[in-house]
Parts: sequence; C-alpha cells; structure tokens
Amino acid sequence: MSPRPGLPRISAEILASLGQHRVLTTDQVRRLHLPGRSSRRAQQLLAHLWAAGLIERVQSPGDLPRRLWFLSQSGAKAAKTSGIVSEAPPTLEPEQVTGPLQEHTLAVNDSMIQFVEAAREQGDEFGPLAWRHEVVHPLGTGRGRRRHVLRADAVMTYLRLEGNGVLVEQRFIEVDRATLSVDRLTAELVAYAHLFRAADDQGDPLWKSMYPAFPPVICVFSGAPRDGLERRRSTAIALLASDPDLTRSPSVDVLFCLGHDLRQHGPFAPIFTGANHREPVDWLGRQPAKEANP
Repeated sequence: MSPRPGLPRISAEILASLGQHRVLTTDQVRRLHLPGRSSRRAQQLLAHLWAAGLIERVQSPGDLPRRLWFLSQSGAKAAKTSGIVSEAPPTLEPEQVTGPLQEHTLAVNDSMIQFVEAAREQGDEFGPLAWRHEVVHPLGTGRGRRRHVLRADAVMTYLRLEGNGVLVEQRFIEVDRATLSVDRLTAELVAYAHLFRAADDQGDPLWKSMYPAFPPVICVFSGAPRDGLERRRSTAIALLASDPDLTRSPSVDVLFCLGHDLRQHGPFAPIFTGANHREPVDWLGRQPAKEANP
C-alpha cells in the first residue's frame, strides 16, 4: 500500500516499523529501510522525523549506549494517516523504552532483521512488518481468571518463492537472553505442545483459527558469552528430548540457534539444532547438500 500524500514513503515506512516493533536502534532502522546506505543517511532521516515531533529518542543505559527511537503520539497518528497501517500503533513512555524489557525487544528485532536481510539475498519476501510481537494464544476456552494463554515473543510470516509458487513459512519466535533458568525456559517451550493440543468445545484445535499449519518454534540464544550459550542450548535440548508433553506431540518442532551464528551466517546456514535434529540444519529444517566424492 502506498502512503497517502503528505509524508514521504520512506518516512511512513519507518513510522510503521517503529509502531509495530516498539523500539529500534539507528542501525536497525538502516538495515530495515536503507540497505546499502550509510549510517549517516539513517541518522539524517531519523533526525528529521524527530524534529517534526513524529518520533522520540532516548539513550540506552549500560556500558555501550545506543540511541533508541520510538513513536510519539503524533507519529502514531501519522502512521495511520499514511495508510500503511490500519490503526494508530500504541506508543511507549521513555521509562518503558529504557526499562528491563528494551534489550529483549531489541534482541527480537535484531534476530528478525537477519531474516529480512536473508530474504533480500534469496529473492523472497520478508519485509519490515513481517513479524508481530507478543502474540497471545489461548490454551483453553476459559474466561477471566480461568483463561490460560501462551504469549509468543514474536510470530513471523515469511514468503518463500519456489519455482512459480509461493510457500508461506510461519514460525513462533522465542529469544532467550539467559535471564531465566534453563528449566523455566524449557517449560515455556513445552507450552507450545499444550497449544498444539488445546481444543475448543467441539474438539477442534484452537490454533487452527490463526494458522493454516502449526508453526515450528525457533529459539535464539543471546545475551551471554558463546560457551555459556552453548551449554544452555545443550541442556535445553536434553530436557526437551525427555519431556513427556513434547514426546506426546511430535508435530511440535523446536529449533535452537545462537544469536552469534545467526548474525554471522544467516538463517539459511546449518546453524540450528534440536531434539528432532541430530545434525545441524537451516531454519527450514534442511541439512546442507553433501558434496559428491571425486
């Protein structure tokens, strides 16, 4: 959809991204919307939107401060007026942007941007609005306090071009920054088996109202040194392999990767492992082609 008159397309697209993904760094905006352009160009565009009162900015806390960008109330209205989004996105307060959840949100966005860049190389379709955050899934038909839900960190929809056709690849995304114990992490992942089996009063799977097929789960480990993340991944795989809820639901596939590898090699490299995959695979579950002996 083209933006309505009054706002340049690139500006409207940036506002829509900030609205959907809550907070982005300057480099994330550049990689999403200005591939091949300099950081300076991204800074100029963002400064223009900030001067117009459409976005806000804060400095991230920590040893490596970064400028974080998010929508203002005026920017949310402009995003809707542009026609790219159907509703005005919610906005955040500066305290929320610099709060404990901002690093997790940035990590989710960074993982998804790896897929954006891979899609460009592959000629597929996975744009700046192709993933949604904090997607709620009911685990039963209860209401109020009886309502149990699974809240995915994100859900992505990737359009893969193959021959003359288009394959729709959806994935549940979980990003683990080593802030939970491994048993709590695996419990959150086992909840996807509960979602797979959750049914309405007629016995129909609840997830079918949202997805044509049950999406596999991708869990990205980040936020700690590599050796610690590798141990964490190995422990999680071992726990899931012996979990009775998952063994009862073999259709639920969970793949793990390290954020380091995702950034360095991209999702089409064999960097993913899981309880159902003894050899490394890419994000589609494919093993690399073996070279023929000479």
